[in-house]
Amino acid sequence: MFSHITVGTGSLREATEFYNAVLCHLGFQQRIVEPDGGPLAACWVNGEAPLPRFYVYEPFNGESASAGNGAMVAFSAPSVEAVDQAFKAAIEHGGADEGHPGEREHYGKGYYGAYLRDLDGNKIHLVYRGDVSA
Repeated sequence: MFSHITVGTGSLREATEFYNAVLCHLGFQQRIVEPDGGPLAACWVNGEAPLPRFYVYEPFNGESASAGNGAMVAFSAPSVEAVDQAFKAAIEHGGADEGHPGEREHYGKGYYGAYLRDLDGNKIHLVYRGDVSA
């Protein structure tokens, strides 16, 4: 459904370190991307699939990055343990707790997730969907 999702950052180096620490627990790997005329970016993919991609950019317009009100990126986790590990890594790397890991059965049986904010205030959701098949 998605080609890619992008969030902004004020420090590409710090954001890259943060997301590398978090996304490795979910099976995502950083992919090197060639400059495309825009600002430098960091990119992650799941396995060998070319899409979808998750990008972190310093804003193209040169202004400060800001988190969207009501915007959130939800990353699919392969297990409950992966949610817990990714959440722990996020907090250890400067993320802010917006909802500790736990079952959220009001979203569906087997739904387990956590909410946090990255270093730039972007809202992130880590979720294992035991209620749907992969």
